Amino acid sequence: MSTFATRVLTLTTGTNETVTDLTSACADFLTETAPGLDGLLNLFVPHATAGLAILETGAGSDRDLLTALHLLLPADDRWQHRHGTPGHGRDHVLPALVPPHATVPVVAGRVQLGTWQSICLVDTNKDNPERQVRLTFLG
Repeated sequence: MSTFATRVLTLTTGTNETVTDLTSACADFLTETAPGLDGLLNLFVPHATAGLAILETGAGSDRDLLTALHLLLPADDRWQHRHGTPGHGRDHVLPALVPPHATVPVVAGRVQLGTWQSICLVDTNKDNPERQVRLTFLG
């Protein structure tokens, strides 16, 4: 017998570049929809200017990621995509480097992350403060 459950998280990321930890929301979703089950948790961001990353947070790695993205994707006028705030074209390139999806294993209803890993929404788009993340459990 297979189990399928899905939910959409709606987040306000504001007008600053952010790395938002979703790990707790993922754990809550699994507690409610997949208690004790094994399977996969898939996350998907239906936006052209945001992505998902699994990384350490709280020790500076989240800020380091944003700094690295600034080096790789400067917020200046070099981009062909030119609507929105200056440098917004970089936000549309972001999902090629930080994909809009992630899949992690679930064992006994718990996401199987490493000790320091967190599931994070990466949003460099200052023009769109509202984001959605679809969580789907398949077990």
